[in-house]
Amino acid sequence: MVQSMTGFAVQTRDLGSVSLHLELRSVNSRYLDLGFRIVDDLRAAEPAIRERISARLGRGKVECRLNLQAGHAAPRSMALNGALLDQLAAAQDGLRARFPDAAPLSVNELLRWPGMLADDSLGFDEMLPAIVELTNTALDELVATRQREGDKLADMIRERVARMRELVAQAAPRMPAVVLEYQERLTAKLRDAVASLDEDRVRQEVALYAQRIDVDEELTRLSTHLDEVERILKSAGAAGKRLDFLMQELNREANTLASKSPATDITAIAMEMKVLIEQMREQVQNLE
Repeated sequence: MVQSMTGFAVQTRDLGSVSLHLELRSVNSRYLDLGFRIVDDLRAAEPAIRERISARLGRGKVECRLNLQAGHAAPRSMALNGALLDQLAAAQDGLRARFPDAAPLSVNELLRWPGMLADDSLGFDEMLPAIVELTNTALDELVATRQREGDKLADMIRERVARMRELVAQAAPRMPAVVLEYQERLTAKLRDAVASLDEDRVRQEVALYAQRIDVDEELTRLSTHLDEVERILKSAGAAGKRLDFLMQELNREANTLASKSPATDITAIAMEMKVLIEQMREQVQNLE
């Protein structure tokens, strides 16, 4: 259900005399960042394209390229403006009647006269509906590629979530034994150091320290955060920022687990968790 911010789409439309070529590229970004490279003849289409991209995408740095190329149809035909030519001929005859020495208009001058040549090329207003359709089709393709990439990233994250669950399951049953072992070692040290120390005081100190090294709460929160990660991966809509926050929370719990536990095997579990969290965080950066 989640989308990557990485994707690519290209679409072309042949309109006869011209061909439209549209490319969309997107990479990860904190926000929706749009950039346009559009030929001058089609620059007026940018607002329509921007509106449609903004409606479909929530995050990512998106670059849009729109080019106008010669079409594959027969060369466009050109015709003289007969009415204008007649007007110029009449005007020239009147002027030469008064100014016999005036030079007549040359063929080059006539062909360059504004409005003299008419062709069948398309104007912008005629091409705009095709540009809008082209943009919608390209966005469909871009979203599809981002979803496929998002599915791959989600699978990678789920694999690491599953491994973290295994580590939590390894650590949880070990903690009572770890606490008991440390209680026994600490009690023996206190008795050796202070032979006259009251037994009740020894038990109080040991109990207080056992509370400080107890990580049941951290393990519970780790499991809760992992549940939330999987829930978000199944939900619709933007997930990147929410998952990024959860990566921070998971890392905080793993750090606390590493710092509180006096057992080397639990510390090793916490270190492996931190590696997995960092791997997930790197993937999350690419999710919308």
